[in-house]
Amino acid sequence: MKRYVEKVTARAYTVPTDAAEGDGTTAWSDTTLIVVQAHCGDTVGTGWTYGPPACAALTDGLLAPVVVGSDAMSVTGPWMAMRRAARNATTAGAVNYAISAVDVALWDLKARLLGLPLVDLMGVARDTVAVYGSGGFTTYDDQQMIEQLGMWVHELHFPRVKIKIGESAGTCEDRDIHRMEVARRTIAPRAELYVDANGGYTAKQAVRLMRATAALDVRWIEEPVSSDDLAGLHEVRSLVDADVAAGEYGNDVTYFGHMCAAGAVDCLQVDATRAGGYTGWLRAASVAAEHGLQVSGHCAPNLHAPVAAATPNLRHLEWFHDHVRIESMLFHGALDPSGGTVRPDRSLPGHGMDFDAMTARRYLR
Repeated sequence: MKRYVEKVTARAYTVPTDAAEGDGTTAWSDTTLIVVQAHCGDTVGTGWTYGPPACAALTDGLLAPVVVGSDAMSVTGPWMAMRRAARNATTAGAVNYAISAVDVALWDLKARLLGLPLVDLMGVARDTVAVYGSGGFTTYDDQQMIEQLGMWVHELHFPRVKIKIGESAGTCEDRDIHRMEVARRTIAPRAELYVDANGGYTAKQAVRLMRATAALDVRWIEEPVSSDDLAGLHEVRSLVDADVAAGEYGNDVTYFGHMCAAGAVDCLQVDATRAGGYTGWLRAASVAAEHGLQVSGHCAPNLHAPVAAATPNLRHLEWFHDHVRIESMLFHGALDPSGGTVRPDRSLPGHGMDFDAMTARRYLR
């Protein structure tokens, strides 16, 4: 007997940050969470993304009409229907963020209808998923950064952490280097140091900076140049020891295919809240595997944990401070990252996260 999607709803919630946050090319004081819920009888599947409030309107007006009435057991069909419906709006940016949230909600709905944890529905590849602490915003002073990194490394025992560099579009190299030195002293030899420039540098500038900080043993440099600059990424990758990573803005297999084929990255970043949900993630991971690459989940770690545990070529997930805080505040079921890993809860159906609408209503847009 078929079970049909009866209703799809979307709401936007804007949550102030706990301190000013910034990276190499932008700064922000709040983050908007878009929550999508797909209903079948009394069963509700939940998905979410982080993006502009317009994602909720796009879901209600563009996507819900082609999803409602679809078979709740067939997630691929609605995913394809949403992509077709978005042809003239284009499947990039906010539109794909909305598609991603709906897709996650549909996967969660299917798993809950079947009484299965999502990771079992997808196929378990590993019991635990490695994470790395991510924050160290350019807006933090030294003490704020020391406290955050110290908590991750010395209290939660994370073996890897990341800070933001490339401040003011790469015009503050001395401060970037200073903050990298502070980070290394704070984590000592107990953890790997990662950095993220968010596209703030030119290719040769990034190479010079990495050579100048060689003694700090940086293992990962994310978006040293714009992710649109595949030639620049390839140039940096060929000249530095650290792994080069990018891909967080990818929205389809063509994007990921071009990045991999260009030899632009050592590890492909994928964000299921932007790349077409769990369906898009699985497709992107296959592209990476074809090129002999691992994938790393970008942000939204509690959402990513089930699909990450079902991905053979996974490296790790980003335990991003901003999203971890929101997911812990507004959902029940947030995972414990102690020891630098998370374990999807296989005693619960779906992704195991339940949205707390009562707590969230104060942030409703």
